[in-house]
Amino acid sequence: MPTTPPAKRPPPATLLYVNVVVVATCGLVYELLAATMGSYLLGDSIMQFSLVIGLYLSAMGVGAWASRHLDGNLARRFIDVELAVALVGGLSAPILFLAFAEVQRFQVVLLGFVFAIGTLVGLELPLLMRILQGEVAFKDLISRVLSLDYAGALLASLLFPLVFVPELGLLRTSLVIGLGNAAVGLWGTWLLADQIGNVTWVRVRAVVVVGILGVGLLFSTRLTEWSEDRLYADEIVYAKTTPYQRIVVTRSPSGFQLFLNGNLQFASADEYRYHEALVHPAMMAAHDAGRGPRRVLILGGGDGLAAREVLAHPSVEAVTLVDLDPAMTRLGQRFAPLAELNRQALNDPRVTIVNDDAMVWLGSAPSGWDVVIVDFPDPNGFGLGKLYTRHFYQLLASRLAPDGAVAVQATSPLFARKSFWCIVQTMRSAGFTVAPYHVAVPSFGVWGFALARRKPFTPPTAAPAVVARRFLDGEAMAAMFRFPADMSEVEVEINQLDNQMLVRYYESEWRRWQ
Repeated sequence: MPTTPPAKRPPPATLLYVNVVVVATCGLVYELLAATMGSYLLGDSIMQFSLVIGLYLSAMGVGAWASRHLDGNLARRFIDVELAVALVGGLSAPILFLAFAEVQRFQVVLLGFVFAIGTLVGLELPLLMRILQGEVAFKDLISRVLSLDYAGALLASLLFPLVFVPELGLLRTSLVIGLGNAAVGLWGTWLLADQIGNVTWVRVRAVVVVGILGVGLLFSTRLTEWSEDRLYADEIVYAKTTPYQRIVVTRSPSGFQLFLNGNLQFASADEYRYHEALVHPAMMAAHDAGRGPRRVLILGGGDGLAAREVLAHPSVEAVTLVDLDPAMTRLGQRFAPLAELNRQALNDPRVTIVNDDAMVWLGSAPSGWDVVIVDFPDPNGFGLGKLYTRHFYQLLASRLAPDGAVAVQATSPLFARKSFWCIVQTMRSAGFTVAPYHVAVPSFGVWGFALARRKPFTPPTAAPAVVARRFLDGEAMAAMFRFPADMSEVEVEINQLDNQMLVRYYESEWRRWQ
């Protein structure tokens, strides 16, 4: 009797290459979810980041376990799973951005996406291995598939932060990744056509998914604008995604506001209270060397507002500003409202701008700074927490002039009391004499700072007479160094590189106010 010829199979190597693309794009979807949660929507929380990793990996295990119950027409099932990953992963960021502004239990929605994508990815690899079974020796099958899995994951982890997000932004990256998965699924309908059976409907589904994601990509700019408009109370006048952060400027009737990764950095209406308090106590503390400070180092402060206050002192001859993100310092130079607010400080010939990691740069920096102003974002993750460690402050002390002074922004002593005193105690452990102080900034509430020198000193009680000020007079200067009972010193551990207690304090304390 006649026999049915065996179905044609694609070359095993081709399917292995498909696997690289599958794992790379799925890895990018995971990176997208982690970044969406960790960097933009929820802040860089250790618990949240650990949760998304653990849930994703466990969901892959669930998917791998469930794959044993899938029998019959494995090729079609593989294509369907690939298209599901494309659709769920591609639409994840747009849906999450919309849900963030509207859904009270946003974390449930986000973790639901993590679990769904992890489960689908966990289904893919066993199905692919079963399709290849019999075509490749078992030991070669395992080694090739898994080695290419890891290669794809590495490719994804490099492309996501270095190429996709800086160039496309999170929403477009999500949709492009989804299109990549959908394209793999569509390609697979040709590679596996003889095994799928009724390939027409499978191919139609693939084309529909490509079309949905393509339309989303076409309107992604409007979708991004609409999503962010719902996240911010005021009109967005500037937005840019850099390799380091998302920069957004909004405009309100009272002025404009700068947000980094969704966190308010300053409001033009009251930033002068923060920056006068940050800069002038250190400038006055350095005066007792018999002359005004000449060489000033600013770490952070890419908006140029701290530099504005420093340059108001006539003794200043040179300012070096070190900020990691060149997009931030360019904003301070070229964005007209900000350049006007900082009085063109970053275009002043006395200012040298260095775009580098502050800790790396400080390791080979020259010594003898009269004043150092440390204006980093709050320590909401290990990347920033390292800039508040004893090692960093020891390095800073070694670069300071003998009579020099340091001022550090140190989060809120009211809302994050342990975090504030952890910074103070860590500076003391590095050899500084520290005078903590605080000021009320309407946009932030009560905010804290630390004034330090390498030798004992008395905090200043007079304001700089030759510098124009809106807030800081002699009475305000003296009052800043007095702490009421609810902000008084508490027992804390110091912050070290190998044990960043500050990040743990910060997460625990600020979680209560979110």
